[in-house]
Amino acid sequence: MSALLTPKVIDQEPSDYVRRHCTVVAEFGAATQDSGNVSWLVDTPQGRYFVKTAGPTGEQAPGSPTPYLDHGDRVGLLRNAVDLASSCPHVALPRLLNVIESPSGPGLVYDAAPGELVHVPPDRRADPNSAYQRFAHLPADDLLCLFDVLVDLHRALAAAGWVACDLYDGCLIVDFEGPSLRVIDLDTYRRGPSVNDMGHMFGSSRFMAPEELEMGAVIDQRTTTFTLGRLIWHFGTRLTEQAPRFCGPPALARAVQRACRPRPADRHASVAAFADAWEAGRSLP
Repeated sequence: MSALLTPKVIDQEPSDYVRRHCTVVAEFGAATQDSGNVSWLVDTPQGRYFVKTAGPTGEQAPGSPTPYLDHGDRVGLLRNAVDLASSCPHVALPRLLNVIESPSGPGLVYDAAPGELVHVPPDRRADPNSAYQRFAHLPADDLLCLFDVLVDLHRALAAAGWVACDLYDGCLIVDFEGPSLRVIDLDTYRRGPSVNDMGHMFGSSRFMAPEELEMGAVIDQRTTTFTLGRLIWHFGTRLTEQAPRFCGPPALARAVQRACRPRPADRHASVAAFADAWEAGRSLP
């Protein structure tokens, strides 16, 4: 059994434990993100895993970006991620295999998701070799099948009470050999309807609903439908945002366009309603 899958509590920092028992393939910390979290992709004799932590409890190293959440809040989001994983097993979510408690909080051990992260820095979005461009230009049937998975996952999450937050192309990992889709980093999803208590919530402005930018606005399943619609429209139109370029039939395009309407009342009333409209559109020529 892997050393990552057996302990429930360790008396050392996760970084020391990971480096002692695994081969680090990649580290994701201050050099690549500003969240304050520190994560590792690791190899073990039993397979490849992804380990996510809240990072160190002390001050960031000199020159590192200031995290947008303090350590306690980051720990809270990791525990939220554990709740989400346990409430909604789905093929598109990498399996949460273990939670290891440490002096600096939990370490979440996931199956490593095969494939490439769709998100790339803005200056690479035009690169035809980027995962961003390759995803957007998959054959229509392949792209629609991946959207099927994304919609089905969020139908299941909504049924378990979750509302999307910070869903963007940085959550999508695509294995182009399949192709197949995994969805990651859903730590900030919220249980049930809530109120925007941040003003500008977590997320990419390219995909966020208007209410995610308005203090006091209601955040509910209609917010999830907007973000799903924007992701599907952006990539489904081959990055053009133009209806004639959409990869599916007109009825499907109309279902997605409705999801993206600015006023929540004009959208599908729930994720299930959007999923039903999506499935109906998918069945048409």
